[in-house]
Formats: sequence, structure tokens, C-alpha cells
Amino acid sequence: MKYSNLSRRSFLHKTSLATMSFLPLIGTTSGLLAGAGSQYGIKGKQAPPLFVDYWIDANGQPAQFDQQQLKEKWVYIKCFQKWCPGCHKHGFPALKKVADAFQADERVEVLAIQTVFEGFTTNTQESVREIQLQYELPIMMGHDPGDPKTDPHPRTMRDYRTGGTPWAIIIDPSGKVVFNHFHIDPDKFIPYLQKQLALG
Repeated sequence: MKYSNLSRRSFLHKTSLATMSFLPLIGTTSGLLAGAGSQYGIKGKQAPPLFVDYWIDANGQPAQFDQQQLKEKWVYIKCFQKWCPGCHKHGFPALKKVADAFQADERVEVLAIQTVFEGFTTNTQESVREIQLQYELPIMMGHDPGDPKTDPHPRTMRDYRTGGTPWAIIIDPSGKVVFNHFHIDPDKFIPYLQKQLALG
């Protein structure tokens, strides 16, 4: 499986943001995720546990992650790298909107994980806190690097078959992955999730 900034930039260039919106709302598939044979994502499958060794809490302090905190919740996970231009242009602004919208709702868990598969000297543990401060993100954030000497793709990236960064994963309360894509339209996703929460 190949992950690269080049393939991600090529995808963003060829695929309009209109078709990269929150897919369950518009009922279409496009780009790299079109068709059942896509090599990316695990939509429709149970979400694997997160094996991430480094976390900070909403205040930037070292934290312990408990898989139980995701149980029976809607979960929004943003995978990023500090030097990823798509993250800064689309990923972090979308993440900020979602995090702010559901900050006080205990039925929703919003996380961000720096899934490092390149630029290991730039996309560091320290940069996780830098991003948290830059975008004022009131959420837990993790750092999951691969190993350039063995396998550069980190565990989260392999388990969720992400296509690079930015990457959004949404998990429903049953633990099923219901969305995988480079980008989500927060202005469509937020009212969608608010409606789901209202329905109970």
C-alpha cells in the first residue's frame, strides 16, 4: 500500500470538494473510496482499538487513553501531520468546527492523531501540542509514528487503512466505522449528527 503526499495532492486536485462532503448525507461515493474494492478505509467494519502510546489532554498535559471512553459514543477521529498542507487548509478547520460543536456533549468523542509516515523530524510529539494551540482544539490528541527503519506506516494507519493525511474517521455508537475519507464537510456533518443524537 502506498501512502504519499503526492498521491494525496493528486487526489485533491482531481476531486472537487463538493464530492468530498459527508457522504452519508449525499448518498454518493467518489475518488479513491469509490466502489467496494477500494484499497482505503474500513467502512462498514468494526473499529479496531487504538494503539497509540502518546496522548495529551485538552489542556496539553500528558494523558492516558482508555478505549472504554469511546464505548457507545459517536467518535470522530482526525488523522493529521503537522506539515500536511491539506490538514491546514481543510482538516484542522473542519476538526475545530466539529470539536467546538460537540465539546459539551458526552455522547460524542472527538480525537486527533498525528499518524506520521514521513517527515519524522518535523512531525514530532512536540508538534501535536503546537497544533492544539494553533487551532485552539479542546480535545485529546495523540502521536502515532511509524518506524522509518522498519515500517513507516503507524499502527493506526495500518489498522484503519487510511489513505494519508488529512483523514477523517467516524464511528457510530455500535462501534462500526461509517465514514472514511480525506475530508468531511463540517457544515453538513454537524447538523447530521445533531439529528442522530436528537433521535436518541
